[in-house]
Amino acid sequence: MSSYQRPSGSLISYMSNQVKSRGGINLAQGIPGFQPPHELLRHLSQTALEPVHQYAPGNGNEALLELLLDKYHDLYPFTKDNLLITNGATEAVSLLYTWFHNILKGSFSVLGFEPAYETYRKLPDIFRDRFIAFPYEPDGTIDFDRLRSVCAQHSVRILFLNTPGNPYGRIWDQQEIDALASISHELNIRLVLDSVYQELYFDREPYHPIRSFHDNMFYVNSFSKIFSITGWRIGYLIAPARHMEAIRSVHDYTGLCVPSVLQEALVRYIKDYTWGKTYIDGLRKQLAGNFQLMKAGLEELGFYVPEIGGGFFVWARLPEGYEDGFRFAVDLYERQKVAVIPGEHFSERHPHYIRLNVAREKEEVQEGLSRLGRFFRS
Repeated sequence: MSSYQRPSGSLISYMSNQVKSRGGINLAQGIPGFQPPHELLRHLSQTALEPVHQYAPGNGNEALLELLLDKYHDLYPFTKDNLLITNGATEAVSLLYTWFHNILKGSFSVLGFEPAYETYRKLPDIFRDRFIAFPYEPDGTIDFDRLRSVCAQHSVRILFLNTPGNPYGRIWDQQEIDALASISHELNIRLVLDSVYQELYFDREPYHPIRSFHDNMFYVNSFSKIFSITGWRIGYLIAPARHMEAIRSVHDYTGLCVPSVLQEALVRYIKDYTWGKTYIDGLRKQLAGNFQLMKAGLEELGFYVPEIGGGFFVWARLPEGYEDGFRFAVDLYERQKVAVIPGEHFSERHPHYIRLNVAREKEEVQEGLSRLGRFFRS
């Protein structure tokens, strides 16, 4: 098989698995290169010796639900009827899509903003629905009149948004969120807000989209990224109460519950350490510094890197003369053992882009840049 033959599955899995099996630097998959908070691991060690190893309540650990209610109390008056602990944010998004597909009648379209996270594109494909990739304007803004027209013309019934984004870490401001919420309400579109990077902004704290919550809005978040515990798979869903009973029923027959010992350890850490404020503050600084380091290094090599407001990733256009991000990614790994993701995985319009994960230790980011430099010199 040619080394340039595209795999049938996820390019993220494909490139990341190269590193796992053959070694190298993994700037492909969104895996934090940082250890979780020491205090959280201590709580896990202690909790593991206690009798908390059977099924957790399907809705989630009661204390964790209470902590979430308290966290969002000043933003919106939720109750436990709005909450569900899930096996990561991915299960929450999948539960929503399964439920929507059951209740929506006739053919419809699903919309995400381009470049779009892979799950937003692949779920409609699995269910044989149409996905529409809506582009940003050249200056990074959104034409909301055009968006409203596209949604109406193509019977859009589900709309995905992550802010800060993945792979393009753009943050939506209050005016944009409110405009999107208005279109969702006007055209009866289910708006799914994926906010797993919400607290991982670089500079000024952004507007929280939950403030614009309404009856067609569904909010997804997770502890995976903010505490560097992607392997724990603890996420949560906030949904209108009228939908939640049916969504929980789907969860009962798919995810069932989230590991009890992990939820309990998380509860104790959050209570004792103010939601991990010190750890998250430090993580923000590391991410912001790594982004600027990677951006400057890539621009010296001829890449174009748009400014972003947060998240794990650099979204970069290849230097002049390089148009095929997949071939570039294959060659870069084969020659320098650095794994990145081709832009085509997120957008058919961006084959000349790549995505790089900078949620790694600074030394690893620097080594990745050094190898990129050697790749171009060779």
